[in-house]
Amino acid sequence: MYMHGQRLNIIQLNQNLLTLQQASEWATEYTRKNVTVSNISYLIQYGRIKKYEENGKIFVSVNDLIKYYQSFKGKRELLWKEKLGDDLNWALSFEQYKEAETTKHVHRLHPYKGKFIPQLVEYFLDDHIDDFKKEIFFKKGDIVLDPFCGSGTTLVQANESGIHAIGIDISEFNTLISNCKVKKYNLIEIKCEIDKITKKLKQFIENSHIINFDEELTNLLNKFNSKHFPSPEYKYKLRLGEINEENYGREKEKIFLEIYFDLIKKYNIKLKQDKNEKFIEKWFLQSIRDEIEVAREEIEKIQNEDTKNIIKIILSRTVRSCRATTHSDLATLKEPVITTYYCSKHGKICKPLFSILKWWNTYANDTLKRLSQFDQIRTNTYQICLTGDSRIIDISKELEYKNPELAELVKKQKIKGIFSSPPYVGMINYHEQHAYAYDLFDFERRDNLEIGPLFKGQGKQARDSYVKEISNVLINCKKYLIENYNIFLVANDKYNLYPIIAEKSGMKIVNQFKRPVLNRTEKDKGAYAEIIFHLKEK
Repeated sequence: MYMHGQRLNIIQLNQNLLTLQQASEWATEYTRKNVTVSNISYLIQYGRIKKYEENGKIFVSVNDLIKYYQSFKGKRELLWKEKLGDDLNWALSFEQYKEAETTKHVHRLHPYKGKFIPQLVEYFLDDHIDDFKKEIFFKKGDIVLDPFCGSGTTLVQANESGIHAIGIDISEFNTLISNCKVKKYNLIEIKCEIDKITKKLKQFIENSHIINFDEELTNLLNKFNSKHFPSPEYKYKLRLGEINEENYGREKEKIFLEIYFDLIKKYNIKLKQDKNEKFIEKWFLQSIRDEIEVAREEIEKIQNEDTKNIIKIILSRTVRSCRATTHSDLATLKEPVITTYYCSKHGKICKPLFSILKWWNTYANDTLKRLSQFDQIRTNTYQICLTGDSRIIDISKELEYKNPELAELVKKQKIKGIFSSPPYVGMINYHEQHAYAYDLFDFERRDNLEIGPLFKGQGKQARDSYVKEISNVLINCKKYLIENYNIFLVANDKYNLYPIIAEKSGMKIVNQFKRPVLNRTEKDKGAYAEIIFHLKEK
């Protein structure tokens, strides 16, 4: 029996050691949450607990698991309530769901900042009641509106619940994402078109020397990392403070850079593009840009518009993952990275990407799988996202052109209510987060029409403008709602603007649900809450 190379006394330890499967079962019972073998492997890989080995089998210590889980078990809820207030509704944290469940089927077709999890939408759209939700607000066959549609979470969940849905978004790309999620496709045709593009990409790559360069670089990196950053020993030593990560990482990074530039010279690799004006020129290596153009040109040849659009989403998702940045800066880009670098996220020397093929294949297969999964549960209802300004859009007129059947339904029964998450004041530039897609597909940008964007800040003028604009959206949209409508708006209202918004819109806040937000993508993992405001006519 060994622990990181040291012999252990098996007689002393065998009562406390578990296989990964046993550890999974033990941890599930201990935490009352589903803990998988992969979760246990993660704890080992990232130095959270020690690994023991005997005859090729891996074991972990019950004592290590107890120490790890007791370090936070039960404490987060108490701490967050202390910081955010006792009115925090922990049931709406949905902490029992794994990431695979909060990003189920088509919800993860494309990354998007600021989206809410589907379980939150489902909670208010479905027909259950509980201690907090004491009445049913929507039923099958109703129509729900989302005037800030984003990536279409409300539309997808409405479909699951047998409810018709209309979305509106100022961003043409957001509209594309939303509509692609709810479309019904010919999956065989999509697979056929994907295969054509994959073949073209492979032919293009084979005629370049990138593949040989990348293979040699990868082999050299693997040897270098195995020697200087052995896993999991290196990360375990970091946690114990035995290694100064900044100094050690910088030292090894400098050593490998000499190897890297020798390879660049050997294969005559062009790193930067000639121009540096557009996003797609600045944030992608030349070899990546060349392959993107091959795929884009093939996509433009596709005749079926629905097939073309979903494959655009695959390429956009691929392109996002191939930006010339470090792994830790994917969400918030800083400066383009065109060399190998020490990666604090992975604890080793990492490299930029030189080909899109791997991610293209990954996302193409993932998209087909997710579309197929959604097909198994989709209902025969209407969902559509309209590109437009929710403050002034004529919903009926746009629907008559885009979806006559849904337009007739709206005319006949009106919209039952709204479930939406308006933009937060000064938090996100919604067009800029997908700048690569706008460059790639020549979508029109309407940044100046965004409500509460980051570039306008959070000052008094920005907040006053936000109140006016959100109020105008509600005033415009309620023309299409039934008389006794229900509106649910998800917001982090740290400036207490929504009581004013309700007043200006001729509405009143009849209830509010304060929920902790646990699964944030940002680096700041501190206590954070949002409120679901329930509004009705005054």
